Amino acid sequence: MSTPGLIIAIIFFTAGMAGIFVPVLPGAPLLLIGMLIYGFFDHFSHLTWHFYLGQVILTGAVLGVDYLAGIWGVKRYGGSRAAVWGSLIGTCGGLLVMGPLGILLGPFLGAVAGDWLARRDMRQAWRAGLGTLVGFLGGAFSKLIIQTLMIIWFFSAIR
Repeated sequence: MSTPGLIIAIIFFTAGMAGIFVPVLPGAPLLLIGMLIYGFFDHFSHLTWHFYLGQVILTGAVLGVDYLAGIWGVKRYGGSRAAVWGSLIGTCGGLLVMGPLGILLGPFLGAVAGDWLARRDMRQAWRAGLGTLVGFLGGAFSKLIIQTLMIIWFFSAIR
C-alpha cells in the first residue's frame, strides 16, 4: 500500500463527494482520478484493469444520473420542453450569478421561467420548478449511493 498515493486519493475522494452538491466539481471523475493516482503510486499492484473498467462504468452511471435527474423531475411534474431548457440554463446562470445558492435556485427559477414563457400558466410553471428540486435531490441521493460504493470498492480492493 502506498501512503502518499492513499493521501492524494482521499483528497480527490473528498472533492468528488463534494461534487454531488456542487455541480462545478465533477464528482465521480474526481474519484476515478484519485484511484488512478493511487494506482500509479502503487504500481497497479492491487487495482486490476477489471477494477478500473467497473469504476469507469460506475462513473458513466453517475454522469448519466446527473444529466437525467433534473430532466426527469421537470417531466414528472408536467413541465414543458421549455422548462427543461430553462432548468439547464438556470443551472449555469444560477451558479455564476448566485454562487452556491444558485445550485438550487438557478434550475428552479429557470424551469419556472421557461414553463411560464411557453404556457403562461404560473401554477404549472411552479410545479415544473418544484420538479427540478425533486430531480436534483433524487439525483444527489443516487449519486451519493453510487459514489459511496465506488469508494468502498476501492478500499476493499487495496487491502
